[in-house]
Amino acid sequence: MNGMTIVSTGRYIPQTVVSNDDMAKIVETNDEWISTRTGIKTRCMAGGEPTSYMAAEASRHALEGFDGSASDIGMIVCSTITPDFHTPSVACLVQQAIGAKNAFCLDISCACSGFVHALDLAYRYISCGEIEHALVVSAETLSHIADFTDRSTCVLFGDGAGACVVSRGENKFASYMGADGDGAQFLYAASVYPQTPFETETGRNGHKSFDYAEDGFIHMNGKEVYKFSTSVMPLAIGKACEKMGIAPEELDLIIPHQANVRIVQTAMKHLHLPMEKAYLNIDKYGNTSSASIPIALDEAVREGAVKRGDTIAVVGFGAGLTYGASVFNW
Repeated sequence: MNGMTIVSTGRYIPQTVVSNDDMAKIVETNDEWISTRTGIKTRCMAGGEPTSYMAAEASRHALEGFDGSASDIGMIVCSTITPDFHTPSVACLVQQAIGAKNAFCLDISCACSGFVHALDLAYRYISCGEIEHALVVSAETLSHIADFTDRSTCVLFGDGAGACVVSRGENKFASYMGADGDGAQFLYAASVYPQTPFETETGRNGHKSFDYAEDGFIHMNGKEVYKFSTSVMPLAIGKACEKMGIAPEELDLIIPHQANVRIVQTAMKHLHLPMEKAYLNIDKYGNTSSASIPIALDEAVREGAVKRGDTIAVVGFGAGLTYGASVFNW
């Protein structure tokens, strides 16, 4: 199989910065409660710009470092749980915005592990020779599905987008993916549809996979999500490293989904790795779901925390429940 190289990265962060003190004006909370339990100090909220706009801006940013043009991109894969439309896909709107006329386009919905799944999908198409260059983008407007009366969840989330251009190359790449659908009820946001003339009470409520609120907001069982994420993060990294032919100790940097600093701390202990090997920016951006890893990756690259030749792991975990890790040479 061919290898794959991440040749460039980019991000889009909304301009509206919301501090913990700002959140305390909306719900009963305070800076100390939020920061000590989550590591979050601020988050950024979209000021009305659609998910597809943020995705396109992050993609343009990534393309600036690509030695080619948008027309060279053969595939656009976008991970999001907050698309602007049921159809068309965000990926198609990104294609239109950046002029990537030769790319085929699709969206995937894997929640917070979406970037890792999208990256792996691009690798599959590249490694089999179907395409040479792909654009992987993750964009989320979680403020649209956050319940700003629920202090246990609304303080966690932010908006933003991250992207990268990946190309056929010599760099090694390995992934490990998984899911636990039995935990679907622990983290969800229901789709809200109008009732049709043909629905019955039995049909509407008698065939649900679990009993869920139909308000369209994010609902989370924090204890169960914590148990899940702290177990699957070291598992996925270990399995991906095994495929790569290395031990986790040989990793230069781990870029985890930015969900909660305590989750990362616990997972790193299970891996027997120091926290210095985990890149965190949750204090600035909060949890941006699938966008959190590519935002952090772009920031780490531009800060010099990632250097060519490094061996990097990215790992995501979230609703579904889904999880996945990718290990690659930079």
